[in-house]
Amino acid sequence: MIQKVKETWRDLIKKHKCLVLPGAYDALSARLIERAGFPAYVIGGYPLVGSRYAVPDIGLLALGEISNGMRDILSATSLPVLVDADTGYGDVKNVTFTVQTYENMGASAIFIEDQVSPKRCGHMAGKSVIPKEEMVKKLKAAAAARQTGDLFIIARTDARQVFGLDEALRRGEAYIKAGADGIFIEAPESVKELELIAKAFDVPQMCNMLTGGRTPIVSNKELAEMGYAMIVHGIILIMRVAKAIQETLSAIQKDRLPSSDNFVSFEEYKAIMEFDRWAELETKFSRDLRKDI
Repeated sequence: MIQKVKETWRDLIKKHKCLVLPGAYDALSARLIERAGFPAYVIGGYPLVGSRYAVPDIGLLALGEISNGMRDILSATSLPVLVDADTGYGDVKNVTFTVQTYENMGASAIFIEDQVSPKRCGHMAGKSVIPKEEMVKKLKAAAAARQTGDLFIIARTDARQVFGLDEALRRGEAYIKAGADGIFIEAPESVKELELIAKAFDVPQMCNMLTGGRTPIVSNKELAEMGYAMIVHGIILIMRVAKAIQETLSAIQKDRLPSSDNFVSFEEYKAIMEFDRWAELETKFSRDLRKDI
């Protein structure tokens, strides 16, 4: 059964004008995003396969492994979620199955890319893209596979690095005609390119801010003013957490634990885990059980 959310992805874009989307890599990070007050978030393949399987995002894992991780994350919050659907994991029949899988799991939006499989992170060298006509077929299949009209489909193109910006823009136009609700041109290489892309299409557009990537880091405010409807900070949380773990492990080795100011307290951690809710359930039904005996 398809899970319902209170607001569709289109509703969210209309309401917020520009969605700032942190990237969750596990259930805990998703819970913290919700507690921080964000209206939605993204689950990208790069942080998910890194945190769950400790491998790079180079097409080593398929829908089965990745959707298991997605399911765990989706279950941790009630927020609308944008899900990375990779290349659709195959041809049009695989795309159909992928779209229906994520829609049934409760995704509000997905993005599908035009890389050759096995793909890789959009800011890595060595990418290749499939012919535009093949991606058009995938997008038509994706649009037809939706079981409701609410699932928002974003077409991602990696053609900027392979063939240049003009080809990426041409692909964007073709993908909109094929049924894409939004466009994501990955890895523009200057602020000028970001500005050109933002003005190129009438549908909502997404951009990706990746520290150390090919695209210059621009503030959320500036990107919103350019016209972007979705700003993804997909891997910043897992990169920060990896650094914190390294620092803490080094401190343990040197027998110099960091100050408690650098940690959440035990009580705060329990609150994040919703300990009181579970304890209340345990107490309530244990008490009721005793009354029945």
